[in-house]
Amino acid sequence: MLQDDLDENQVAQGLGWPRRVVIDPQIGWPTVPRETLDWTSHPLRRAAAPAPTTELSETEAVSEEPVPRRAMKEGAALLTRTPLPSQSDGVSRETSAMSDDDPAPSNPENTGATPAYSPPDTSSQVDAAHVSRETRTYPRLPAPPAPRVFVVANQKGGVGKTTTSVNIAAALAQGGLSVLVIDLDPQGNASTALGVDHHAGTPGTYEVLIHGHSIADHVVTSPESPGLQVLPATVDLAGAEIELVSVVARENRLLRAIKRYLKEAAVDYVFLDCPPSLGLLTLNALVAAGEILIPIQCEYYALEGVSQLMNTIGLVKGELNDDLKVSTVLLTMFDARTRLAAQVVDEVRAHFTEETLRNVIPRSVRISEAPSYGQTVLTYHPDSAGAVSYREAATEIAHRGAKEQA
Repeated sequence: MLQDDLDENQVAQGLGWPRRVVIDPQIGWPTVPRETLDWTSHPLRRAAAPAPTTELSETEAVSEEPVPRRAMKEGAALLTRTPLPSQSDGVSRETSAMSDDDPAPSNPENTGATPAYSPPDTSSQVDAAHVSRETRTYPRLPAPPAPRVFVVANQKGGVGKTTTSVNIAAALAQGGLSVLVIDLDPQGNASTALGVDHHAGTPGTYEVLIHGHSIADHVVTSPESPGLQVLPATVDLAGAEIELVSVVARENRLLRAIKRYLKEAAVDYVFLDCPPSLGLLTLNALVAAGEILIPIQCEYYALEGVSQLMNTIGLVKGELNDDLKVSTVLLTMFDARTRLAAQVVDEVRAHFTEETLRNVIPRSVRISEAPSYGQTVLTYHPDSAGAVSYREAATEIAHRGAKEQA
């Protein structure tokens, strides 16, 4: 259905409606022919346009595009944001992490006002795979008189065992200490967070426990710090529970391997990251360690898990390891907005008065994001609340050990 042409006087007065309008018979909505959309070529617009008074040069010529549309394009270009450039393997990711308050850079390709981004020059780096992610210097922490072997255990899952293990270990290594992390979880989450490859077939904890290999043959230096060594865990470790059943002295396999390694290498701290179960892997860790670090989530269920863990520790102390003791309790995932979190803190401090650290780890998004980049929160976002809290907790552990064993 074609309507009659509009009155030229109405168009000339600025109504801006095209001269030809077609009504869609199905939806009843007017459709505009493509040739009538160019308002600049309308004969009435050309007739009403004032003639230029002076002749302009080619560089000063005014664009025929209407000013409002050109202004909208420029405004849209100014609002365009570009994502962070991809990071090179040899470049420290710590320096590229942006906080929530950091402004996003504008897109130079759209505006043309800012120079194009040039990635950092990494051509001078000899071996990018072994370059530490550290770009800051931290105060040196006191070394213990003798190596301290921690087992990070809790029967309840999701309380922050792996997160605590890798971040405390990385913080101690950044303080100038030599640290070894042994991943005993078949999921290999500790290996992931420390940037160590642990695909199927990678030699690591499985070979040490089952085949009696030396730890020194399979440790890998973590890119988090030059002083941080990792014994990775693979999915093969899931079958170690069954294979160890028929092995003689199966609960002492890890203890013998650690004693042999401590004679070969100078290590200040050893952290054993356990799976959330009480199988033979966790039993080997409890027998091999001298101290227990218990991360406790600030929720009610975590308290029940601690009571079960204490019963297990009592059984191990009486039969397999008399030197085992609970030396450190760390409260994790603390949410100051809830009253329950404060009540859990009071309950834990009342029961573990001397063992509980003063520092509490808050619930932090940065801590959860860091493993997806193969990093600890200490290098992923060193100024976040989670990184600062873990660094302070590691400092407290180091000073306690130097004072108690002096």
